[in-house]
Amino acid sequence: QVHLVESGGGLVQAGGFLSVSCAASERAFNSDVMGWFRQAPGKEREFVAGIDWRSGFTYYAESVKGRFTISRDNAANTIYLQMNSLKPEDTAVYYCAATTKGGFEPSLYDYWGQGTQVTVSS
Repeated sequence: QVHLVESGGGLVQAGGFLSVSCAASERAFNSDVMGWFRQAPGKEREFVAGIDWRSGFTYYAESVKGRFTISRDNAANTIYLQMNSLKPEDTAVYYCAATTKGGFEPSLYDYWGQGTQVTVSS
């Protein structure tokens, strides 16, 4: 069984910060790339950030570059997303996902967490 469990999230004012984490089971940990996606009401799921388990290479959506930071703790099988300078348009359910392929499209990811709500008030 592959399990990804997100935690964190919540409500924050615009300009504030928040962190979410994703604990991966051993099997998901063997996936090469972990990613964070988000989905706002009425919108499609979109890529936010990705990280390679082995190299630590990271990549980001333009909309969050410079504000969000993805990181990993290999020993804990956990990835994190630190979100700073939050904007109301960052409000969404945030999902972590795992893939052996990498990339920006949700269809490339094999395993998904249940999601955690992030709400940014104006």
